[in-house]
Amino acid sequence: MEYVQERIATLHDFDGTAGEPAVPTTDVVAETTVVVPMAGREHGSPAAERVLSELETLDPAPAAVIVPVRADADRIGPFREWLESFALPTCVLWCNAPAVEDLLTSAGLANGFGKGRDVWLALGPAAAAGEYVVVHDADARSYEAAHVNRLLAPLSMGFAFSKGYYARIEDEQLYGRLFRLFYAPLIRALAADSDAPILDYLGAFRYALAGEFAATADLARQLRAPRAWGLEVGTLGDTFDYAGFEDSAQVDLGRHEHDHRAVDGETGLEGMSQTVAGELLRVVEERGVDLDYTTLQDRYRTVGNRLIDQYRADAAINGLTYEPAGERDQLARYADSIAPPGPDRRLPRWSDAPFEPADVLEAACLDSTQDSRPAVLDALGAGAQD
Repeated sequence: MEYVQERIATLHDFDGTAGEPAVPTTDVVAETTVVVPMAGREHGSPAAERVLSELETLDPAPAAVIVPVRADADRIGPFREWLESFALPTCVLWCNAPAVEDLLTSAGLANGFGKGRDVWLALGPAAAAGEYVVVHDADARSYEAAHVNRLLAPLSMGFAFSKGYYARIEDEQLYGRLFRLFYAPLIRALAADSDAPILDYLGAFRYALAGEFAATADLARQLRAPRAWGLEVGTLGDTFDYAGFEDSAQVDLGRHEHDHRAVDGETGLEGMSQTVAGELLRVVEERGVDLDYTTLQDRYRTVGNRLIDQYRADAAINGLTYEPAGERDQLARYADSIAPPGPDRRLPRWSDAPFEPADVLEAACLDSTQDSRPAVLDALGAGAQD
């Protein structure tokens, strides 16, 4: 039985089902806003369909389900109709709507976009609509509604933040490549030369790049979201400042099956590693870690190659297919991403934002005819128009 605790509270799945937690979460769910970011390609996808169908089974229903969507103008209508076909208190945020772009431009926040910006647009309204916020992706083909309850269970026990972790084993292979081959060895290389608490914190999460987390509304208002793929790392940096080791937890969500990305290209894992590296190194520099970039790539490769030997042994004893040469090739590609972070283009905390959550709803949501939108979101939007 695996029951090891990290420096943060680690809540296991001892019976192997990742089902409903024994801790009651009914009252918490009713006060929760669920945020499910989607890209245009997820319109009608089997994974997104499963996520929404599972959310329909939550009893009680969450206070709201906010879906920030990035889609072309000729596709947002059908996308919205599909989302509204589910029996959920849904609010669709069209993240690249012209009015949203105008709102961000007028506030000086129009420099760049991506998943992080889309989630940030939803976090303000989400924190205003409920006492708790759950964020998760829409690409898990194995998703279950119980994951919401499991993410919320630590919050019901007084923690401010919880993050999901899970096994990434599919088709008899190890996945989770960006975490295994980039994040984990980089954190270990940094921690070998520094005892800074932030490195212990970042290293305590068993799947730090997972998109699933839950937070109190107060914490959600403190998150400075990177605009693209560094969202998960940036979230952990701000959470360290707000919640620290004592008020952070991680919870086992079993085994997930995800859509996979290619390694090559700007939209592949190689491109993602550049954004993740920039945000990760910014997080640790801001919290006092002195980085020697002249040796860091070599130190990362040394640690990474050792981990690959360990992964190979782990795969072998479990009868999994494993290709060390391909993994070492990825390691070499990711090493080129390790460089001083570029300009800081994070979005502000919602507690310091230059506009209100209701302004986002007015720009991105209130042109909808959706009857199912939660009354609390209608009230927020009405406030922007008064």
